[in-house]
Amino acid sequence: MKRVKLKVLGISYSQTQSGAYALILIEENGEKRIPIIIGGFEAQAIVIKLENLEPPRPLTHDLFKSFADKFNISLIEVMIYKLEEGVFYSKLLCNNGEKELSIDSRTSDAVALALRFGCPIYINEDILDKA
Repeated sequence: MKRVKLKVLGISYSQTQSGAYALILIEENGEKRIPIIIGGFEAQAIVIKLENLEPPRPLTHDLFKSFADKFNISLIEVMIYKLEEGVFYSKLLCNNGEKELSIDSRTSDAVALALRFGCPIYINEDILDKA
């Protein structure tokens, strides 16, 4: 199954759900865009990193990054592997120096972490076509 690399285009207010936001992902080498509906806290976590803002205290995703760094855990990549009933499913591929582990994640959290770790975001091509 072919994987497609994505990048974060931005966040906008959702036109379809009150109080929600749309995370817009785009193919790194293409034009296809994926809107993913996310909550306000997740949108804030993503925007803070996109805008290179420093909150006065660590947000949850910053805490996760610090925790992982202290225990020598790297986030290798984020993989969006399933779309079911409008919900995207993602996995975090992590490495602790000895083995790689896959951890289930909400896509909004996975993207927030990918931005903090500087790791790539991938999607299966069939999901990209379906989305």
